[in-house]
Amino acid sequence: MMHVGKSKAMNENLIAIFLSRHAGFAAKPALIWQDDVVCTFGELPAAIGRARAALAVLGVKRGDRVMVKAENSPGFALTYLAVLATGAIFVPVNPAYTASEVALLIEDAAPALLVHGSATAVPPEGDGLTRATLNPDGTGSFSELAARLEPDFAVEAMAASDLAAILFTSGTTGRPKGAMLMHRNLSSNVAALHDVWRFSDADAILHSLPLFHAHGLFVALHLGLYSAATVHLLGRFDAAKVVSLLPTVSVFMGVPTFYTRLLDRADFDRAATATIRLFVCGSAPLLPSVFAQFEARTGQRILERYGMTEAVMITSNAYDRDGRIAGTVGYPLPGVELRVVGGEARAELGVGEIGDIEIRGPNLCAGYWRRAEATAQAIGPDGFFVTGDTGWRDASGRVTIAGRSKDLIISGGFNIYPAELEMVLAEVDGVTDVAIIGVPHRDFGEAVVAVVTTDRPDMDAALIAAVAQEKLARFKQPKAIRIVTEFPRNAMGKVLKAELRNRFADIFAT
Repeated sequence: MMHVGKSKAMNENLIAIFLSRHAGFAAKPALIWQDDVVCTFGELPAAIGRARAALAVLGVKRGDRVMVKAENSPGFALTYLAVLATGAIFVPVNPAYTASEVALLIEDAAPALLVHGSATAVPPEGDGLTRATLNPDGTGSFSELAARLEPDFAVEAMAASDLAAILFTSGTTGRPKGAMLMHRNLSSNVAALHDVWRFSDADAILHSLPLFHAHGLFVALHLGLYSAATVHLLGRFDAAKVVSLLPTVSVFMGVPTFYTRLLDRADFDRAATATIRLFVCGSAPLLPSVFAQFEARTGQRILERYGMTEAVMITSNAYDRDGRIAGTVGYPLPGVELRVVGGEARAELGVGEIGDIEIRGPNLCAGYWRRAEATAQAIGPDGFFVTGDTGWRDASGRVTIAGRSKDLIISGGFNIYPAELEMVLAEVDGVTDVAIIGVPHRDFGEAVVAVVTTDRPDMDAALIAAVAQEKLARFKQPKAIRIVTEFPRNAMGKVLKAELRNRFADIFAT
């Protein structure tokens, strides 16, 4: 057994919390990879311990940052757990980043160790940074080192306020900022989700989300470890593989792109989803049309939630079927406060009024790594965090997201919220996705442009314009419609609207 200190209650290390919940499940598979059991819950402490021993050999100490830039693999998950057991700070990086992008993050985070896939781009050696390789097939210098070491079963005693991870934001508005997640942020969030989503040791999770992202790391993986639920890990999302494995699990988590790709398959039906009690969607808005199509095909409703890097999960629709409402993200999780404010005084707004969403709670990060000014701008004196999202609450307190504050369009003096228009235009027959953006316009300041994808080769923009004229006030109607083959997206499926704004910035130029 791993040693979690004289008093388990005193050790707030997330790993100590996980391991304390595995009693009685020693023979149960903890992690499955490529249809093979990597380890049971009884074997998990030794697997973590060998990775921890490897970290020690490579010089990692409590408080050090360990950066990992690799694809999904059991080694990735075990390295993460070992970093936390050591009392170090985990810094995951998107494996698609270029060497120059990684160099900036290394400069910022100053890691003691970089663990990376052999095939992924990293800055050239010679900077004095200790490095090790880690590959999805189980090879690499870190894996080989860990395999030949005796496990170190110790779990460093940590306070709830000690840092566990630094996750860099996408940097769409400038250089990425590192959100500092504490052990209490992660433990409080997984405990809340465990209760709200009714997890138990009877569950098995099909996990095809990237581990470098909060959704894959802090939600899917954490819920498996906290609940003693088996995690069936995939290298990446593959619709055919997911459909084949769904009958072996009870929970699937995804982003909207996953669900649209599943719906494209004829074999994705009620039979394929019969064992699933919970489908979760997040990280990007799910169109109501996809929600409805999914329910018609499977008889089940997707549960949408709202979260972000700085606070992991914030809200969730209710677990019960009738509590899963298309286009909404539900209610604040237990312990989380959420308010909608507006105006110069930042006063709290009433039911149905759109404003800026601010939050406070045990899930909120400590701020941004080495960015005191950015932290002060984001977290007010009263502890509320400015999310950058806009939305409103109904009379019951249910939250609906209107969009990102930076995506707000002001045209002719009117505020236009893209999410409202996107939901309307997505109902047009043949439209598969919509992105509403604002671009410069000499008369209006900004003009609304609808960028759409379609599965109809004969799609006419006039059909989309006609629906807009019927269902939207004149000032909200797009002044231009552009049909594209696909949207630029980030790793979690979010449309990169900044790229679309750049692409279409000159369409009203005179």
